[in-house]
Amino acid sequence: MTDPILTVRALSKRFELYERPVDRLKQTLWRGRRQFYREFWALHDVGFALAPGQALGVVGRNGSGKSTLLQLIAGTLAPTSGEVEARGRVCALLELGSGFNPEFSGRENVYLNGAILGLSQSEVRALMPDLLAFADIGDFIDRPVKTFSSGMALRLAFAVATATTPRILIVDEALAVGDEAFQRKCFARIERIREAGAAILFVSHSPAQVLELCDVALLLDAGEMLLLDEPRRVVPEYQRLLYALPEAAERHRQRLRAQVAPCAIRSAACTKAAAVSPADREPICAVAEEPGVPQASPPIADPACAPARPAATLDADLRSMSTVEFPSHGARIHAPRIVTPEGAAVNVLVRGDVYAYLYDVEFLRPARRVRFGMMVKTTSGLELGGGTLPDAGDLAGEIPAGTRMRVRFRFRCQLFAGTYFVNAGLMGEVDSVHTYLHRLVDAMAFRVQPDPSRKQSGYVDFEVEGSAVPIAETDNGER
Repeated sequence: MTDPILTVRALSKRFELYERPVDRLKQTLWRGRRQFYREFWALHDVGFALAPGQALGVVGRNGSGKSTLLQLIAGTLAPTSGEVEARGRVCALLELGSGFNPEFSGRENVYLNGAILGLSQSEVRALMPDLLAFADIGDFIDRPVKTFSSGMALRLAFAVATATTPRILIVDEALAVGDEAFQRKCFARIERIREAGAAILFVSHSPAQVLELCDVALLLDAGEMLLLDEPRRVVPEYQRLLYALPEAAERHRQRLRAQVAPCAIRSAACTKAAAVSPADREPICAVAEEPGVPQASPPIADPACAPARPAATLDADLRSMSTVEFPSHGARIHAPRIVTPEGAAVNVLVRGDVYAYLYDVEFLRPARRVRFGMMVKTTSGLELGGGTLPDAGDLAGEIPAGTRMRVRFRFRCQLFAGTYFVNAGLMGEVDSVHTYLHRLVDAMAFRVQPDPSRKQSGYVDFEVEGSAVPIAETDNGER
């Protein structure tokens, strides 16, 4: 069984907040006999352990303590209590380029940052060709960094930080460096570092990235560790907190606090883990407050651990907080909702199942040539697809004022895990003018549950199947 290379025990960080600069001076003069500051606990009692090759995704709302946790592990902040035990070199991609001297050339900054990482000049010189090829900034390497674009500085900083393989790699939303091709190079290098046996800590606001890249996920909220479990279990809880109203969010926090630590209630075979080789795989485990680090048992084949097929549910606290209502021009949309074939209202869907998106329309004025529509979008606003109901039958004529209609769009959910939004709208002709009669942007939010049976990549599951067979010499075409 592989020993953990990173152990975090009961880690806490308190900041002292002063209302005025003079209060800091008073605190020094009184030597602690009086308190002139307000305490703020950015992190409280967080613990876990990571084995070689494991990737831990840290999720949470803004201000939950994610960056503070990574800075404590990286050593750029000192903990108020608790400890971090790291076995091997730690590489932290926190604020790329923050250690560069703008007056020095790029090459001089490479040597400077190499020395900070503990590399000798000869070691940096040996790494230089590969490093420059990866950064791909050309002749700018011998110009002052102050002449670099922000993207060039970040590319060089990433290349320096990952020039050698660390034992522990910390990534804090630092991968938006350059264009898409360079971002792919960054992820590929991180993957190689992980394959070499490094442990990865990854902070991201993208649930899709956490589901795809990480073995285990940690949910932080207001500095508190609420859940440490498989990403497919943690991501939905994070999304519930993210979209819930304040009173509902507190109920979710209380429910999660009441749960027993996952390592105490589930066997190792139920916990997804990745390590350097299949023989060495073991799960992450929360660290208890008692002395010592609990060790997880090796994985055992256990049919009981096979996840049962999930069911669609209704999360009353999942609501769209970005709804935009367009002015009404003779009609009004009511009650947008998603239902199962049996008619049950749901907003937490299962990939592959069939649902219907409904909304009711009340016509306040006569209208002609009416068309109804819907559109599904990602949280970034990317339009994934939708549908329209064209003129047909009675709709080709005039719809009298006072008419109420129910619009239904049947669809099969082919989306991967994540949170999505759906629009509702209708267009028509009123007083000889063709316009939107009513429109709701982000009319409702829904969530798709993680599916452990399929590896997530992108937003849409195309149910791709394939084969690889030898090509016969007589075969000169594609079949």
